[in-house]
Amino acid sequence: MIGTFLNIATVLVGGILGLAFGARLPERVRSTVLAGMGLFTAAIGLRLFFQTLNPLYALGGLLIGGLLGEWWRIEDRLAGLGARLETRFAGGTVGGSNFVRGFLTASLLFCVGPMTVLGSIQDGLTGDYSLLAIKSVLDGFGSLALASTLGIGVLFSILVILVYQGGLTLLASGAQALLSDAMVAEMTAVGGILLVGLAVSSLLEIKPIRSGNLLPALLVSPLLVWIVSLFASG
Repeated sequence: MIGTFLNIATVLVGGILGLAFGARLPERVRSTVLAGMGLFTAAIGLRLFFQTLNPLYALGGLLIGGLLGEWWRIEDRLAGLGARLETRFAGGTVGGSNFVRGFLTASLLFCVGPMTVLGSIQDGLTGDYSLLAIKSVLDGFGSLALASTLGIGVLFSILVILVYQGGLTLLASGAQALLSDAMVAEMTAVGGILLVGLAVSSLLEIKPIRSGNLLPALLVSPLLVWIVSLFASG
């Protein structure tokens, strides 16, 4: 849970700074810092991928998981959920409240995304919260920018972070006994690939990648390891 608590702290600090100083940070500074975070995120992703014991498991997981993700339209469903929530709370009389809009926008931004899932699983399984630390820095800058325009409601998104992200971490921790070291290694490798995809798509904005539709690969890769081990032992 250290990664989740760190994330909460950076959102609070960023939000308070945003409320206090507004949007005084020049756009060129923000874009340069974001690019630096993108390069760092890609480097971390590559380091995680090199933990694989057999790259074929990661490849199989990405291929099968990508097909499942496209079939289930995970990315579209997440986007649709965000659109429905924004319409529900950002429209009408209630939507006139910047508090509600700030809370909703920040909650979606900080909790709906592959990095949240990847980081929470990594933290729960291995205690390594480095991915959530990266996410925390990004969310801190995001909180600063949002709070400067949408107000104090942004800070209350920490409640959603605690429940959702913390819940994923606890679930992953509970599943640790069911996973072998090889399964964890391949799940970590796939997570590294998805992290590179996030850096290329969202942070560096080189090429759009539907990373959300690749999330099933996190389950498929360790499942492949388990299936192969069954045949090998049989």
